[in-house]
Amino acid sequence: MPFTREEKASVIEKHAHKPGDTGSTEVQVALLTERINRLSAHLTVNKKDMAAKRGLLGLVGQRKRLLSYLESKDKARYKALIEKLGLRK
Repeated sequence: MPFTREEKASVIEKHAHKPGDTGSTEVQVALLTERINRLSAHLTVNKKDMAAKRGLLGLVGQRKRLLSYLESKDKARYKALIEKLGLRK
């Protein structure tokens, strides 16, 4: 099930540095994490949905690249983000 505008706005609001911030690495990773969680829940019910599985792998790879970028630029923001999102790294 896709995001509603309100759900997406609430995720952006939680992770934004300033009002209107939708492009920071933290916001992008938070949105990807939410999409990954939704797709994972979908795949537990629909095990044979290979298109969704491929999409999930793409999202995980994109999130990994963003996290690697953030880690190389600012370790403190990286550590704060993975704690906030509950990622295990």
